[in-house]
Parts: sequence; structure tokens; C-alpha cells
Amino acid sequence: MASFDLNKHLESVYATFPEGKRKPIIGITSNFNDGEATLARVYYQQVVDAGGIPVLIPPVSDTDVVVNSLSLIDGLLLSGGADFNPLWAGEEPSPQLKRVNNVRDLPELLITQLAYNRQIPILGICRGIQTMAMALGGKVMQDITTSLSTPSVEPESAEKEKKKKNKDKEAPPPPPPIIIKHSQEGDRDLLSHSIQIEQDSILHRIYKSERLYVNSFHHQAVSDPGPHFRVTAKAPDGVIEGMESSEFKPFLGVQWHPECLAEEGRKLFEWLVAQANNFQLAKRLHRRILTLDTHCDTPMFFHQDIKFDQRDPRILVDLHKMTDGHQDAVIMAAYLPQPKMGETFSSKVAFDVQTPMEYANFIFDKIEAIVRSNRKYISIARTPADLFEDKRKERKSIMFAIENGIALNHDVENVKHFSQRGVVYITLCHNGDNDICDSAKGCDTNHGVSKFGEKVIREMNRHGIMVDLSHASEQSFYDALEISRTPIVCSHSSCKALCDTPRNLSDDQLRALAKKGGVAHITLYPGFLVKEGEATIRHAIEHLNHAVRIMGVDHVGLGTDFDGDGGVRGLANSSELINFTLALLKNKYSERDIQKIWGGNWLRVMAQVQSLAK
Repeated sequence: MASFDLNKHLESVYATFPEGKRKPIIGITSNFNDGEATLARVYYQQVVDAGGIPVLIPPVSDTDVVVNSLSLIDGLLLSGGADFNPLWAGEEPSPQLKRVNNVRDLPELLITQLAYNRQIPILGICRGIQTMAMALGGKVMQDITTSLSTPSVEPESAEKEKKKKNKDKEAPPPPPPIIIKHSQEGDRDLLSHSIQIEQDSILHRIYKSERLYVNSFHHQAVSDPGPHFRVTAKAPDGVIEGMESSEFKPFLGVQWHPECLAEEGRKLFEWLVAQANNFQLAKRLHRRILTLDTHCDTPMFFHQDIKFDQRDPRILVDLHKMTDGHQDAVIMAAYLPQPKMGETFSSKVAFDVQTPMEYANFIFDKIEAIVRSNRKYISIARTPADLFEDKRKERKSIMFAIENGIALNHDVENVKHFSQRGVVYITLCHNGDNDICDSAKGCDTNHGVSKFGEKVIREMNRHGIMVDLSHASEQSFYDALEISRTPIVCSHSSCKALCDTPRNLSDDQLRALAKKGGVAHITLYPGFLVKEGEATIRHAIEHLNHAVRIMGVDHVGLGTDFDGDGGVRGLANSSELINFTLALLKNKYSERDIQKIWGGNWLRVMAQVQSLAK
């Protein structure tokens, strides 16, 4: 009778504390048949056996439902099912198209795109892999047999066609294309054909083999994975059987049905649960710590009338992207281009202003207008205390900075003005020498920091504005380090030892900076991460790790340079910044260290600089 005694069952729940072990929540898209949302037991049981908590997501396209569902889950499982309506791909239906499930189509396309934007780990199965492709720029064959048996022919001129026919008479006919049966009629756990797996892939790491036997019951397949995925497995006839993120993200799709393959299939569910667990840890960490990007150039796009409260494709930082990436705060720079000899400043900027100072004030006015129209969700912060108060109130924060000290209009008294406006740092120069100091890309005009520059640095110390030496020459760097009575910062500079460019910091500079209590923040400008080839998130982490080895973890951070040509594969915009945290966790940084890297070190310096202001 004990099995029907509720209190006996409750005893096991309350025998320990906490009542249950925390596990990642996996949302599973459900099928829709005869007016009911349904899901085969094997899907949710595999999630349970893999260590996850399954939650069914019904096919509802209400955006509030979709968005709130995504806020509750740590991983997404896109289940199999009927064909998509090809009109979603801009195609007319072929005669081979089978039953479509129009109730599922829009909800699943929505949830997949939004989950991708939020970096939520995804596993797509059969229809699910096709959903991933359709939602994110790829294509799906309406019918495998028809597509494979109808080779595409490019149009040729009559002369080329004649030569081709003559050549074909001499050459043996090509072998017929291999076509295998993908829609089996046996039991769902029957292994029906093999697939070939790419070595450098998630699937290869999971199965440790280049060949795998799978079950198969489908007549459609992905024909083009699109820009966000790469193909990692194929059937003998070339049909795509697996694809994964090409951006180092936990997104994986398979064309077969692992939910029916017991322990062998469970390996994929264990992968999803493990990725969801990492994502859950990162989200919880972001709730506890403040995440600050110390340099972005989004104001450079103000002349395009950008929409900061929308997911604006023209910019890399906006409210949506900051929220998707779990980012709390950003320091926005008023970037001032350095005029060349004979040029006027007004000719270098998009707005009708005459002087650099007028332009900087204009940019800050624009930011304040953005904040006023979104005051419930974002605030201007001036101090570390402001940032933490905004986080407590669940608001994002923007801080002001100036990139290029020509904003002072060669008047040291204007340091006080910008301090009163809330500017937290001034990058002394940009790509060219100015009246303050020489640039890393300059001509040694001042032989380092000028006499006027000395006055500027001392006045910045007096008014609590941080001295930023990104863009400065080595001599300017060392001069400023000696002149300033407070620690200096490099808001967006990477390591010269890994990428030898004048804009990066040598190991000696890093040591000198740390000795004086300053910080250097790794930037995502590709040319400062690698000299040749494509820069990725992996290179950014390599630069961070190198800086930590040279300076110690108390002197490093991240200044993305988003919207100033910063951004790399894996860290392309603010929505992807939680991937930086995932990479830090993978590199075994502790929570305390991650808190320092994500802004704690910078805020220590800011607090010190502001406390010494007179």
C-alpha cells in the first residue's frame, strides 16, 4: 500500500535540503495533431535520463508567450514532425510536398530565431534541423529524391553546348547519382544507413568516430545550412545529416531521430543538457555580477537616426542586444576624428557643428535624449555606485567618454566642463598626433606628452576623469604614466606579443601599467587580435589569457569597440557577450575573477580616480 501513500512519497522530498537538485530546464517544441499539442514520450524521457528538466512548449505564436518561455529555459529542443509550408522560404509547393503543419510553423521559426539571438543552446531533430536552417537563412529541399535526381544545369551558350556534346560522345557517361532510402518503413529504432562525420565537429567529439549508423524517416532535408551553420555530417548520397554553429556556439542539428536510439541517441541529449547547464551557470553569474563594456562607438551611427529601443541591424549595441547578452552597462564614446593638415574639424563629422567641443556636447545630448525616452529601462551613470543602483533596479547603464582630447578645444578649463557633464574617461588622442600627445599612428610631433598635455592630465586627475592611453604612442604612454597621480587605463587595447601592431600594448607596457594600479581592456577589433586570417572569440580569449599571465587578473577587462569596427565571430555584438562569460568559465576562471574581468577592476580604478578628485 506504500506506493499509494502520498506522505511516503513526500518524505523522500523533504528528507534533505534543498528539496531537489538544480538541473537545466530544456524546452521542447511539441507536435500538433487533431487539435491537441502532443509529444512522443521518448523525447522528454531522453531529456530526463540525460539530467535535464523537460518543459513542453506548445505551438503558440503569441510573442509574449514565446519571449517569456525563452526567459525560463536553459536549452531548446526542436522536435520532429510534418513538413514546413514552403511559402515561408519563398517557394511554391512541389507535388512531392506532404502534410504541412501550419500551426507549428510560425511559433517554431519565431522561437528558433529568438533563441539564437539569446545564445540559448539548441538541438534540432529531423524537422528541427530544418527549422534551424529556415529560421536562420538556410534552405530546405522539399523532397530529397526529386532534388537529387534532377541535377542543376547552368545555362550555356550554343557554341559551348555544341562542344560539350562532341566531348560527351568521346567520354563515358557519368555514373548515376547515388540515392538511398531516407524514409524507412521499419521500427523507429532500426538503423537504416550510415553517415560520414567531419573530424573537427561536435558530432565527432560526441561519438568519437567518422562513421555512424542512424535511423531515418524523412523525405526532406537541409540543402543549404545558411550563414550561421556548417555541415558536419552527410549520408552516402550527399544528403545533409548534421550541421552545427559556425560561430562557436552550442547549436546542433541532426536529420535522424536520436530520441529513438536509447543510449546511443542519449549522447546528443547529454550534450544539450551539458550546454544548457553551462548556460544556466552563466546566466546566474550575470545576475550576481556587474557586466561593463568599457568602450563602444555606437554614437558614430547617430546620423543614421538609429533606434536604440529596437533591435536595429545597423548597430551592434542597443537595448535588445544588451538584454539578450545579459549586459548591464556600456561606456559610450564621443569619437572625434583627427583632422589632417589643412582640414577643418567640421568637414570630418556628419552633423552641423563647428568645434570639437561642440560636437562632443552634441553627442552627449543625443545619448541623454535616448535615455529620456527609455528612462524605465536605461539610465546615465557617473559613478560605480550609480551602476550598481541601476542593476538593483533592473536598468541598463550608459556612461560617457571622449575618444580624442581635441574635444577640449585646446583649453584645459574644459576638463571641468566635461567632468560636470559626467565624462568618466578621456582617450587622450586617436589616430593622429594632437595638441595633448602623440598617437600610436602619429609622427612623433610632441615626442610623447606635450606641455599642454601635462596640464590636461593633471586637471583630469583634479576632476576625477580617468586618463585613457588606448591609441597613444609608447612614449606618450610612459609619459602619462609618470605624470598622472592616479592609475591610468587602456579602455580598448590588446597584446602586442600576440599581434604586433602599434595600437597594442607590449608586455613591458602591461607590466608598467599593472605596477601603477591601472587596467588594460582587451578589444575586439579584428586587426588588433590577428595579423592575418579571421579573428574569432578564441583569439580574444588568447589575448585576455596573455594579459592575465603578464599583469595578473586584477588588471584586465573587455572593451569591445563595438560599432567602431570591433566584433569577431562568436562575439559579434552585445547579444553575444554572454559567450565571453561562457568562454571564461571554460578557461577555469573563478566567479571572483570573472567579476573582476567584467568590470570590477575598472570600477576599482574609477572609484580611486573619483575619490582623489579635488
